[in-house]
Amino acid sequence: MCGIFGAVTPGSDAAGIAALGVFSLQHRGQESAGIAVSDGEQLMLYKELGLIAQVLDERRLPSLRGPMAIAHCRYSTTGSTVWENAQPTFRLGRNRSIAIGHNGNLVNTRELLSRLEGGKTRLPATTDTELLTALLADDPADDIVGALKHVLPTVQGAYSLAILDEKRVIGVRDPFGFRPLVLGRLETTEDDPEGKHSGGWVISSESAAIEVAGGTVVRDVEPGEMVILEEGHEPVSIRFAPGHEQLCVFELIYFGRPDSYMLGRNLYESRRRMGVALAAESPADADLVMPVPDTGAPAAAGFAEGSRLPYREGMVRNRYSGRTFIQPSQHMRQRGVTVKLSPLREVVAGKRLIVVDDSIVRGTTTRQIVALLRKAGATEVHLRISSPPIHHPCFYGIDTQIETELIASTHSVEEIREFVGADSLSFLSIEGVLSALDLPYDRFCFACFDGRYPVPVPYDTARHKFVLEDADGEPVSRGELGELRHE
Repeated sequence: MCGIFGAVTPGSDAAGIAALGVFSLQHRGQESAGIAVSDGEQLMLYKELGLIAQVLDERRLPSLRGPMAIAHCRYSTTGSTVWENAQPTFRLGRNRSIAIGHNGNLVNTRELLSRLEGGKTRLPATTDTELLTALLADDPADDIVGALKHVLPTVQGAYSLAILDEKRVIGVRDPFGFRPLVLGRLETTEDDPEGKHSGGWVISSESAAIEVAGGTVVRDVEPGEMVILEEGHEPVSIRFAPGHEQLCVFELIYFGRPDSYMLGRNLYESRRRMGVALAAESPADADLVMPVPDTGAPAAAGFAEGSRLPYREGMVRNRYSGRTFIQPSQHMRQRGVTVKLSPLREVVAGKRLIVVDDSIVRGTTTRQIVALLRKAGATEVHLRISSPPIHHPCFYGIDTQIETELIASTHSVEEIREFVGADSLSFLSIEGVLSALDLPYDRFCFACFDGRYPVPVPYDTARHKFVLEDADGEPVSRGELGELRHE
């Protein structure tokens, strides 16, 4: 997950555009936020734990002056949720200053740490992004582009990057394109008749954020491509590796905003079509179809359409609560359900319900939802999930890196049904997902569903998230990698 946004806005300060863009990506990460700005001579950075509106408010932005900026919101997949691990990262290196916002997760962090100053360096933070920043800052190349050409071929895993130095913003997408990255254009505004602001360029995790920021989507950044944005210049594209896109299919099922586009597909329409496919695969005799708000709504609408049953909103969502699945701890996820959702008794009482959600990861949230609906008077609860069962952990940017956390890895569908307390339970097949998207299997990463990892993970999966931390959460050097945190 994580959200990244970068902007080059000649003649004006970029911080406001970058903050607005990343605010539109808040759904991608809720643990911390930050921004880095360049005035052409030096970089300034501000980051803090909390939501974007709390961190990048009107008190902070006016002091961040300069026509280039990158912004980030974090969902942790490597390293604990502490201030030091907030992004963008920053490092003053041999020939350059550099700040990075990263969406994704690297899988060869041990190897990369051993390359950094012979493995003796102790990083100030415990993220793979901090490690990548240090490698790029210390590379002997004359500029950041040269450093990227040297370092990126040694990096394995998922990375969509927004990079800032004194003179440019650079967008980078890994050769498999696991995470999305989009290039957009900012036009001269109508309220600037003298043309003092000559538009500019932006990069973003999602197309919707570009449009919210007043830009126009140009194209996706290609897998294995870096795009260089500088004042007064058209974007420059450099291919640093052959690309074969295998976009995380969960981006289309759950992560992305429904008004975003990925691989030419609108995400709302894709999710609606998944619901239609699910109704064809797994019908149920019921009175009405309802979603688990909000992410289950498009698929529920499609299921109702496909099954010709009424669609109703059966639960109210607290609009000020976060996304339960991406909370950093199981305790917070469990507490988050009762704060987040409340059943509508007038809708569900005495009814046989088909309840549609996009996924079941650990099962505890779903179990609580079923219990809430039964307490409100539902006579039957039939669960329909618009994705396949998640059997395998993800190492490319989703915080499910321990297989035993995934209920489908240790339980059959019937056992999951019994655990969550539903009358019936069905998942959409991989074939159903592909038919809804009308795209071939090899355009996506389905590893969490079928275990086919495009990039192998070379070490103990249970320790992956905290590979750069000791038992106290402190950074480790190469010589200390044997004393790894294990939770």
